[in-house]
Amino acid sequence: MQITGDQIIANNFLKSENSSFQAKNPANGEKLPTEFFEATAEEIDQAVKVAEEAFVVYRKKSDQERADFLDRIGEEIMNLGDTLLERCHQETGLPMGRLQGERGRTVNQLKLFAELLRDGTWVDARIDTAIPDRQPIPKPDIRQMQIALGPVGVFGASNFPLAFSVAGGDTASALAAGCTIVVKGHPAHPGTSELVGRAIATAVEASGMPAGTFSLVQGQSVEVGMGIVQHPLIKAIGFTGSFRGGKAIFDTANQRDEPIPVYAEMGSINPVFVLPEALKQQRDKIAEGWVGSLTLGVGQFCTNPGVLVTQQSDESAQFLERAKQALSAVTTDAMLTDRISEVYQKSAEQMGQAANVATVAKSQSSEAATSADGIIFSTSAQNFLAQPDLSEEVFGPSSLHVAAQSKDEMLEVAKNLEGHLTATLHATENDLTEYADLIAILERKVGRLLVNGFPTGVEVCHAMVHGGPYPATTDSRSTSVGTLAIKRFTRPISYQNFPQRGLPDALKSENPLSIFRLVNGKLTQDQV
Repeated sequence: MQITGDQIIANNFLKSENSSFQAKNPANGEKLPTEFFEATAEEIDQAVKVAEEAFVVYRKKSDQERADFLDRIGEEIMNLGDTLLERCHQETGLPMGRLQGERGRTVNQLKLFAELLRDGTWVDARIDTAIPDRQPIPKPDIRQMQIALGPVGVFGASNFPLAFSVAGGDTASALAAGCTIVVKGHPAHPGTSELVGRAIATAVEASGMPAGTFSLVQGQSVEVGMGIVQHPLIKAIGFTGSFRGGKAIFDTANQRDEPIPVYAEMGSINPVFVLPEALKQQRDKIAEGWVGSLTLGVGQFCTNPGVLVTQQSDESAQFLERAKQALSAVTTDAMLTDRISEVYQKSAEQMGQAANVATVAKSQSSEAATSADGIIFSTSAQNFLAQPDLSEEVFGPSSLHVAAQSKDEMLEVAKNLEGHLTATLHATENDLTEYADLIAILERKVGRLLVNGFPTGVEVCHAMVHGGPYPATTDSRSTSVGTLAIKRFTRPISYQNFPQRGLPDALKSENPLSIFRLVNGKLTQDQV
């Protein structure tokens, strides 16, 4: 499939007459073929308007029809073959094996939402039947379910060019909910974005969905993204990226005449706590796992373990020495963009120059144009608590070791954390009993608690929460991974005293969909 640099608006491929840009290979700094263009205000307006027109039709499609559509998107992505992987490798510098895995994850999450739709229970149908002779006031018949919000704006992420991008989790969950989509492609991988966008456009046509169900606009400027956020027909936003970008989108959305929800996943330091008995028993294993996690993908995961806390001891010193040995054997690769590399280098330099922070270890450097050293820093818990800047995310392959003098000081570190995506405990059963109060603190700080693992690697499943309290996300009640993500793009509606013919199938008394429903407070598949 050829890359043309076109905008994709309602299955039309349009060549913009605006300023152009090109993707760059981060490994060697060379510009890649094909010019891409900044979407104009008129093109953004057109994309959103056709999304609104399509929504009127698309929201009424059956769950089975939308499930088949999601499956078809996955098939069309696979039909792109190596063309997609090769272009993505050129634009991101990510290894082919990683990209094959990410493509599989992208397709599998589409399939997961298709399965959710075929089950049908996702609508959370609730029925309270009438009691006409209730005294002193008759009880009406009230039935509730989830319905789609409307057209959704989705921002592609830099660090997951497939799984959190044009056909990523935000798109999959919004389409599953019955929403239409306008995607802002990430400017670091516009060719990858176009290829996937073309695959979705093919699936739209082949599945008989209205043409405006999906559009893709491209651009490097802030104006392109904000044009989507500010459009009065957009009803929600999905975003994965920096705190600065997510907060700007959130603020803009809340300044609209009609504020809309913004589900922004904005990063995290994902603290790791190594408890005393586990440190004694698994010292080297944990140290090696830490280094592997913090350097995985050149540290460009939102779940990168940016802080690790131990209590000061001989074992802690030996642990740090083993981590130093492990990191010195690692050679880092290219970061995704020169901008990300520059920001990382500056942030790591500031960390290393902070008062009472020691640079413990560095990795070997590659020859890539955007190479970045893996670094382990270390400081005391007292110093960490005294310098709030030390708890800010450094997006890249570095981590800060924090040495606490006591259990109480470790708890104080936990209490002073902001919201994060994850927290990890390396612990024995005795540790978990002894540090139950630490778990209670961390439950209020994160969306996912892990034991004896590392946070990099987010399983796509029904029970996953990839979210957390602010500033990790703008809404701690949501997740951007897993089937609960569909609820971000729906709202509840009640039907009171409706005749059976006028009700959606999910709420009809005979239960034609055979789904589980909450009927008079009891979960059942029975007819009413």
